[in-house]
Amino acid sequence: MKIVLSPDPTLRQVCSPADPTDKGLKHLASQMGKTMYKNNGCGLAAPQVGVLKRIIVIDCNAEEDKKHLEVLLNPVIVAHSDETVECDEGCLSVPGVAFPITRWAWVTVEALDLDGQEIVYEKADGLLGRCLQHEIDHLDGITMFERLDPFTRMGAIREYQEALARGAKPGDTSVPE
Repeated sequence: MKIVLSPDPTLRQVCSPADPTDKGLKHLASQMGKTMYKNNGCGLAAPQVGVLKRIIVIDCNAEEDKKHLEVLLNPVIVAHSDETVECDEGCLSVPGVAFPITRWAWVTVEALDLDGQEIVYEKADGLLGRCLQHEIDHLDGITMFERLDPFTRMGAIREYQEALARGAKPGDTSVPE
């Protein structure tokens, strides 16, 4: 699968609910997982591969030899901390750059798995919490750029355009000058 790069308008669209009875979702999730791993990502949302369905794949396991792909259909943040944390964040659809993004310190997310069974991530924090928030943003047509204040966003877009001009590809978080 090919990763859709910003500023493709697909990334700015709100996705439709995923139907857990849709047999094609297992194949889609498998292909998304392969694409995510190939590009050294820890999460990937369906619109990032051109599919406007509410499905994400994640694997925030630090050990490369123990892959554990998790598939979430229709994920929703149902609770979050009052505290926020700023951290540099990259995106497979915005290669070659990383920006300081402010996110909730933890989130509780409800979703369905591929069998239609409920999954709950209670107070997910750290990389998992950040990844869930980032990928759910994609399902709502929100990219990292929209999480930046207007002045910072202008510089970030310029930096991203320069990274693309230098040849940045999905999975690159920085490209040498």
